[in-house]
Amino acid sequence: MIDVLLEYALFLVKTLTLVAAVTFVAGALVNLSRRNRETEELKVTSLNSRLRRAADSLRGKLLPKSGRKQLAKKRRREDKAAREQRRKRVFVIDFHGDMRATATASLREEVSAVLAVAEKGDEVLVRLENAGGLVHDHGLAASQLVRIREREIPLTVAVDKVAASGGYLMACVADRVVAAPFAIVGSIGVLAQIPNIRRLLDDRGVTVEQVKAGRYKRTVSMVGEVTEEDREKLREELEDVHVLFQEMVGRYRPDLDMERVATGEHWYGSRALELGLVDELSTSDDWLARLIDDADAWKVEWRRPRRFMEKLSGAMEESRLGALFGR
Repeated sequence: MIDVLLEYALFLVKTLTLVAAVTFVAGALVNLSRRNRETEELKVTSLNSRLRRAADSLRGKLLPKSGRKQLAKKRRREDKAAREQRRKRVFVIDFHGDMRATATASLREEVSAVLAVAEKGDEVLVRLENAGGLVHDHGLAASQLVRIREREIPLTVAVDKVAASGGYLMACVADRVVAAPFAIVGSIGVLAQIPNIRRLLDDRGVTVEQVKAGRYKRTVSMVGEVTEEDREKLREELEDVHVLFQEMVGRYRPDLDMERVATGEHWYGSRALELGLVDELSTSDDWLARLIDDADAWKVEWRRPRRFMEKLSGAMEESRLGALFGR
């Protein structure tokens, strides 16, 4: 009897496991299919309205019923007046960086949309959070902000947490850089970290043949033999990128003491202000709060769902090591 019960219990466990596995796979496929049906779109949100709703929600809890009615009437009058007058507009863009600066795909669409409608007197605020990454990806991201500068639209970059290395390459383009007191800023330097497992493979009897045409086609790699000439060539390449980095920063912030700030070090906001890396200490919230009294603030967001294979290839790409803006 006990053997029968044990066999039944084992059968039940196997069945439940199989059902759970099938349910998980089915759910994953349905979710993936739903994501693939999602389309790209531009979402525009009035930050004035959002902030006002939040404040009025609190006021509504504190005011008597008659006071809430008066407040509602006042808001309707204000909305009517706002529709009848042309106020300065502030376009707000958020950029959250990663190793590959994958948000650049959305940034270019957001910038293009803003440039299509921006007029004299309008401004752009970019709330930037970026710790750096691969050189070419962050160079392209910075170039998107250059487009705004070249159209002579005032550009402010606000750094609440970090704008280091490739992140600072983006920030320096702005007409004005504001940072929170403890935001990490700077790190004007270049880094390459490449593990080499050749000796480990040799110990296991594994031989890797690396054939190349061109003296410097591949210098330091994960599996190839590394010579001192290879190391020196890599150093030369990194130094060249560092020079380009400094030239870019110097073009937009010519008063910086490059010998002092281009050491690869990073500083907190208060120290960055003393060095001239930023122009003012402020959080993005305070900066925006000062603007919206006399302007209409619009958050511009390009929504682009990432496909499963994009996420997978992005993760694989980040595992590859190359020259990057390192903090």
